[in-house]
Amino acid sequence: AEKHTGVSCVMASMDDIQFEEAARVGQIITIKAKVNRVFKTSMEVGIKVTVQDVLTNVEKIMSVAYATYVAKPVGVAGKIQLEPVKLLSTEDHLEHSLAIERRRIRLGYEHVFQNLMEESNKEGDYCDTFEEEDAVSTDLTHVQSIELVQPPHANHHGNTFGGQIMAWMETVASISASRLCHSYPILKSVNMFKFWGPSVVGDRLVFNAIVNNTFQNSVEVGVRVEAYNCEEWIKDQARHINSAFLIFNTVNDKGELLTFPRIKP
Repeated sequence: AEKHTGVSCVMASMDDIQFEEAARVGQIITIKAKVNRVFKTSMEVGIKVTVQDVLTNVEKIMSVAYATYVAKPVGVAGKIQLEPVKLLSTEDHLEHSLAIERRRIRLGYEHVFQNLMEESNKEGDYCDTFEEEDAVSTDLTHVQSIELVQPPHANHHGNTFGGQIMAWMETVASISASRLCHSYPILKSVNMFKFWGPSVVGDRLVFNAIVNNTFQNSVEVGVRVEAYNCEEWIKDQARHINSAFLIFNTVNDKGELLTFPRIKP
């Protein structure tokens, strides 16, 4: 993003990420990124991750993701207009065309979810009639973690890496899911990963994870991230900076998917 704009850039959101393969110790990971399209003040960056086994030399696609970045020059208030991307190859033209559709879906997805949340929060909509036997209370899956943002966790502008936040989210979500399945969960996707605000070096980040629901062979864990500087920490004034939904499954020694128990909200 910064190679294209020539100024400081920050990640605004990440589209849903699907993981096709799992990378293991000793394997080679290759990451390629390029700007697919510019939308006046924001841009879509496509990211392709492959994993290669050094013993068999087999290379597989691990994940393809699309991140939205905005330019944030130091000392400049507001958004700035960006130069359009130069399309050189057939693949560039294809990604450029698809980017506008992904943006339309992304914005529509956000709108639908906000409406859903507003509807579900209306008084009287929730009725606690769940009485299934052997259901596990979601209280048992609640996990909280606190991380201090230090220089290695931040980029050259002092903002916390989006990937670092995602890594911390995966850890706390994995523990939450494991309390339900009593096994080692495998991350399959990260959904609706959006930044509502920044965090910087010195902030305390509080991660709260809980199982939202189970679906036969998969489980959704919701994670909410709040940030505090020193003053906010003392006053207990949190900044909601990020939320996401992580989907896990588990397998046995034969690689067969295991069934998750039902949960009681």
